[in-house]
Formats: sequence, structure tokens, C-alpha cells
Amino acid sequence: MITSSAKRGTAELAILSVLERAPLHGYEIARRIEQQTQGDLHFTLASLYPLLYRMEQRGWIRGTWELSDSGRRRRVYRLTPLGKKKVSPLRREWNELVRALRRLTKVAHA
Repeated sequence: MITSSAKRGTAELAILSVLERAPLHGYEIARRIEQQTQGDLHFTLASLYPLLYRMEQRGWIRGTWELSDSGRRRRVYRLTPLGKKKVSPLRREWNELVRALRRLTKVAHA
């Protein structure tokens, strides 16, 4: 059964997936998602930060203030143990959603 959270969770899965590789600040999260999807997924910072705050409140990620090489403060996000556990179920649900859409639309590649 595909939950409504899977349908809404695409952005969360994208963020968790890039943070799985390394801790990143918000701009870099958005840049990597866009780069790794070849521009198919794009987050403005105005849409990204509310997601990051919500994910932080859920305990999936943790943000800490760090100094960049240029001396500017920036918030760096990393996966928490709970966030690491959340990645696999989100991937499974998303996979089910894609399979269902392929059956429905007869599209070979989503």
C-alpha cells in the first residue's frame, strides 16, 4: 500500500539521499540535488529551508552552525540515526509509487 507520505516525501527522500553521503549546508543540498538529477529537481532556498526545519523537528537531521573557509557562519545539516533509518522505508514507498504509476500509465521509464 502506498501511503500519502510517499507521495509527499519525494523532497524529503532527495534531501536524505544527498545527506547520506556527507553533511552539507542548505545551498549545497539544493545544488547537489539539481546536479545529480541533471536539473530535473530544483529547490529554491525559500522552499528548501522550511523542509529542512521540519525534518530537523522530526529528528531526521540535525543542523549545527559552522564557520566556512571564508569565515562566514552557515548551518550544516547531517543525518541523525533516526534519519538513517528513515531512508530505506522512504525509498521502498517511493519505489512502490513509481511501479504503480508505470502500471497505470504504461510508461516504461518514470
